[in-house]
Amino acid sequence: MENFSEEFRVKGEELVEKVKQLIHEGNVRRLIIKDEDGKVYLEIPVTFGVIGVLFAPVLAAVGAVAAMAANLRIEVVRNDEPEKS
Repeated sequence: MENFSEEFRVKGEELVEKVKQLIHEGNVRRLIIKDEDGKVYLEIPVTFGVIGVLFAPVLAAVGAVAAMAANLRIEVVRNDEPEKS
């Protein structure tokens, strides 16, 4: 199984919802939240254990990062490539 990554650009206020959406997709291994210059603010290893009770503190941290920057990038490392349409 190979990993691949992709990157999304979001505004600070969109960050929490985008992170929730990405984690819900299921094949995400890691989320790396960066500013426009590439400085890493938060790196989240996504495992099945993160879902549920442990997920609330992660979202609180993501919300704090969103408050610090207007424009952010989310690098998403996935388990395998998505199906081509």
